[in-house]
Order: sequence, then structure tokens, then C-alpha cells
Amino acid sequence: MGSVFSPYYKASGRGQPEDHSSLNVALYGPQARWTMTERPAENLSRDAKTLAIGPSAVRWTGEALEIDIVERDKRLGIPWRRPVRGRVRVVPEMLNPVGFALDPQEKHIWHCLAPRARIVVEMNEPDLSWSGSGYIDHNRGTESLEEGFRSWHWSRAHLSDGAVVSYEGERADGSRFASAIRFDHAGVPQHHELPMVAPLPHSKWRVARRTRADRGDAKVAKTWEDTPFYARSTVSSRIYGEPVIAVQESLDLRRFASRPVQFMLPFRMPRRTF
Repeated sequence: MGSVFSPYYKASGRGQPEDHSSLNVALYGPQARWTMTERPAENLSRDAKTLAIGPSAVRWTGEALEIDIVERDKRLGIPWRRPVRGRVRVVPEMLNPVGFALDPQEKHIWHCLAPRARIVVEMNEPDLSWSGSGYIDHNRGTESLEEGFRSWHWSRAHLSDGAVVSYEGERADGSRFASAIRFDHAGVPQHHELPMVAPLPHSKWRVARRTRADRGDAKVAKTWEDTPFYARSTVSSRIYGEPVIAVQESLDLRRFASRPVQFMLPFRMPRRTF
């Protein structure tokens, strides 16, 4: 509850998270779509296994996470809102019950629920389908991200016998944190020796990016999301001796909290009832 990047949630003082929920869908490629429509509490319902946000819903079946998508496109430069409809099924290959604190006061918790998963995507609008590798995690906390951090960098790669996640950044008080967590074939996490810093070129919006890799050598294969405060990319490198294609994210919270970005966000993230 409480969309962490919502300008409405931030402006409200974050007192009622149930009043600021949204489902973010990002499809890349020739039929790209992007949705993140925020809905108020009256459009929200949930129980132990299902979370419904407006017409969309996320449910746990006991063996898979199923996401029913009924949204509309809100990409910049598109004057009309095209339908985005379909279903995503994420089947964990391993489950991890342990969460990790990102700060000494444990105000921010990151939990990698499924370090590896199989994903099946069946979209009706646009007409797309594929299957591949996936991942499930979540963050929770008792203060906003910009109160706790200045920036962070995250990456995840599948290994032959599991997966590895590198997480590092700078907290709001100027202290730094960094870790590499390796998950074995059963999903058991272990803190591993941190690979060398691998600097990456800034995004087009000049967001600083970095990752971890053997000998500090990594290359951006493709930048998928490039915004004034956030970038998502795929990165080719070697980690613990294995060649990998990793998903990498960089986030600048000082930019996110700035007035120009807060002014622009409502154009990207509309707030509507059904």
C-alpha cells in the first residue's frame, strides 16, 4: 500500500497508504506500454491471497503469483490512452523467507521472496506473449525512501546454481551500505564477497549508475527506463566467474524529491477512480 513514487501520496503526508495504490506495468519494445494509474481506497480490496486495485488484481494461488492487468497506457508523447490487458503468471523456482534491513534502525526492509522464478506473459492488448525468467521481491518501511536514502543501485543476475543480488547506496545521513547476497538452488541466502565496483555511463537524464562485477568490468546492454530520477537497464558482465546478463536499477532520491520532478510526475502517474 502507498505507491512509493506517488506525488499525491507524498503531498498527502503519507498518512493513508490505502488511498494511494497503483499497479505499474512496463512493456518494452515495438509495442511498448506503460501504466501507473493511482486509485483511492474505495477502489481497493484485499484478503489473505488477493489484492485488487481497481479493475486489476494480484493473487497468490499457492504455487504462483498471478497478475490480471486491466489498465490504460500513459506513456509520454501518446495523446490517447490505449488499453493494456492481459495476465502475468510468476512461478517461483525457490522461496526465501528472510528479509534484510537496509539501515541500522530497520526502517527499510527488503525481502527477496523468489530469487528465481519462471514467468509466463499472455497479453491481449497489445497482442503479445512470451515466457522466461523472473523474480519476486518487495520493500517495506516506516519512513519514505527519500527520508532514508540519497541514492541506491541494485542488480540481480541468475547463476547456474541460483541467483545473486547486489544492493548498495548512500543513506540520508551520508553513510553507505553495500552487500552481495547469493541464493543457492534452494533459495537459502548467504552474504558473499562483494565483487568490485563496475562504473556505468550516466543515463541520458544523467542519473549516476553503477553495478558490481568481476574485475569491475560491466557494460550496459540496453537501457529500458530512463527518467529524471530512475534508470533501469540490462548489463552484461561476469560475476563469481560466470557470464551473466543482469537487471540493474539506479535511483536518485534527491532528484525524486525535487520540486520540478514532483511537478512532472502527475502527468506520468494519473489518479483516477475505476
